[in-house]
This record gives sequence, C-alpha cells and structure tokens, in this order.
Amino acid sequence: MQNIIVKIGEHFASIYSKSERIIRWIRAHFQVVEWHPSLKNDLKHLLIHMEEGYGIPFTDYHVDIESDPSGIIYRRADYLLEVNHDYNEATISVYDEFALKHALHTLYSAFIVHNRWGLLVHSSCVAHNEKAYVFAGQSGAGKSTVARLSNPRPILSDEATLVKIDDNGITIFDSPFRSELTTPYFHQSCELSSIYLLVQSMDIKTTPIKKSDALLGLMDKIFYWHHDHSETTKLFKMCKQLVEQVPVYKMHFQKNDAFWELIS
Repeated sequence: MQNIIVKIGEHFASIYSKSERIIRWIRAHFQVVEWHPSLKNDLKHLLIHMEEGYGIPFTDYHVDIESDPSGIIYRRADYLLEVNHDYNEATISVYDEFALKHALHTLYSAFIVHNRWGLLVHSSCVAHNEKAYVFAGQSGAGKSTVARLSNPRPILSDEATLVKIDDNGITIFDSPFRSELTTPYFHQSCELSSIYLLVQSMDIKTTPIKKSDALLGLMDKIFYWHHDHSETTKLFKMCKQLVEQVPVYKMHFQKNDAFWELIS
C-alpha cells in the first residue's frame, strides 16, 4: 500500500493505493506535496482509497446514485465511488485512468459543494495580466481550442475549472483535471475577471448576458450529479452568487486568437 498527498485548490487529499499504475497517474497529473503534521487536522482534508480492476470500459456518462446510512454510492460502468456523508472519506474502484479522472471529478465536485467552497465548472480558463478568464461550454464548444489559441498565456484549465466562491471575490485555482493540454501548472490563484459562453462563428464579438440568463447558462455546465436536495440548493446559491459578482458574456469566435482583442 502506497500513500501520497496531493493538493487540489486549497484542499489536500491523502491517497492510498496498492496499484502502481494509479500512483503513477496521480503523480503525473496532480501536485504532490510532502506530509506535514498540520495536515492531520485540516478540515478540508480528503482521505481516498483507490483500486483498479472494476467494471468494463467506458460506455456512456450515465451515473447511478444511491444513498444509505453509511454514505452515497456513485456507480458508472467503469467506476464505483463510495463516499461518506461528510464527503471527506471515499473509496474509488476503477477500470482505467479515464474512469479514475471522472470519479475524481465526481468526488471533488461533491466535496466542494458540500463545504460551500465553490464549483467545478465545465470550461477552460486562461490567466492574463494576473486575472482569470473562463470560457464555458458543452463538449465541442471550443473550450480546449480557446485555451490552445491563448498560448503563451498560462492555462489554468482546459476542461474543469476550480472556482472558489466567496463574499470577498471569485478566485480561480490551477486545475489538475486536464483533458487534452498538458502545459505546466501555474500553481497560483487568480481573481476571476469574466466568464464567456462560447459560440463558434464567423463573427468575433461579445454580448453581455443578463444575470438570470447567465445563471441558466452556467447551471448545466457544472460538474455535479444531483442526489440530495440540500446539496443542490448549495450549488444553486453559489452559482447565483457567481453571476452576481462576475460579468458573463456570450462570445462568438473564430478559430484564431483575435477574440483576445475583445477581452484585453
């Protein structure tokens, strides 16, 4: 059994696994940190046991969820996630690395929503002049394309953006949940300046979106699987706070970097 500690946003996760393949993957994709006694009492600490040999190859994104007195169970064809009701201790069983990434998406999203820390948003995010800019959309909308076209600006995410929501501001943290781009991590946090909902087009323009429409536009772009009304209420309130504090635009863009002229 091996144990490593990784940092995600402001949180620490202690990971245990007998699988060399899992440990190698975690080391390759996450920020590994050294153990310190103070981490033992960290209220934002996750304890995760990981194992492989579960299920079948990926078939679709459907997740079955059930709850019992011991916790919540998330089951997909290629992974099984069992987490306690405090969302701070979990067991993940997976078929492969792809399943592991998605199981961690599910766990971390539930964890930060439960603790009212923030949201995991289906988007890319780029840092520019010490500010962060989020580009949201469903699969195929152009999130990774926008991130790639933003080079050499630091990329904070190309698939799942870590958004901390606080009364004092909205902060973006470097995300280990990457899809296509494996650029070096920025390892810093940035204030979120604005959010753009992507539309591939022959035009290049941005249009402000009123807050009610922005809320609707973002709700289905959050990595979250409904299973409990009180948890969903937390998510809704944080999403509402997000659009109240940060302007949201619809962005029509071509596959070139000209859209940055509209932003900066």
